[in-house]
Amino acid sequence: MDVSDSIIRCENLSKTYVLGGEEVHALADVSIGLNRGDYAAVMGPSGSGKSTFMNIVGCLDTPDSGQLWIDNEEVSELSKNDLAGVRNKQIGFVFQQFNLLGRTSAMDNVALPLLYGGVTRHERRDRAQEALMRVGLKDRMDHHPTQLSGGQQQRVAIARALVNEPAILLADEPTGALDQHTGEEIMEIFDELNDAGLTILLVTHEYNIATHAQQMIRFLDGEITGVENLEEIKAA
Repeated sequence: MDVSDSIIRCENLSKTYVLGGEEVHALADVSIGLNRGDYAAVMGPSGSGKSTFMNIVGCLDTPDSGQLWIDNEEVSELSKNDLAGVRNKQIGFVFQQFNLLGRTSAMDNVALPLLYGGVTRHERRDRAQEALMRVGLKDRMDHHPTQLSGGQQQRVAIARALVNEPAILLADEPTGALDQHTGEEIMEIFDELNDAGLTILLVTHEYNIATHAQQMIRFLDGEITGVENLEEIKAA
């Protein structure tokens, strides 16, 4: 890969947890990189290490050993406060469960991350409106989550992930709580975001969802067992 254009670079990442007195090697010497604008899907069975990998790349956890660079800044040994700063500036998160505040409007849910950056109320509203329009919710900004369908709630969650204009979007099973048709609609949004230049790393157990990406990274027993170029497969 072109290191000068890398947005995510991992070298020899390892992570071990102790569960019930047993050591679990969640990651074992993982090395991989993504360039700016890449779109990658991570697949593997339960316990394969894909969620641990996502948490470390998302600066939610730290490796026991190895190095991680986000936008050419080494972050693997940063303090919790500094990691929080990297997350807030560089990374947007979308989860299977939408994690919205039930008594808060879509607008205020999306604006919430901006509170931590000292953004003025007026600018928070403008940026939240722009993010909601980007995901097709122009007419639902004042609705609460209970007034929205599952697909609309996930659109709000995507808008919230975009509101800080991150360089990277991390999505953990973003269609897992949705029916197939709605899931495809959500994936179309990811496709459009990637077409606009956003780097996307997606965890999924569904092959048809993974095929929206350009490459597939397969995990098993804490190791990367293969990387497939999905563009070449689709073109064949």
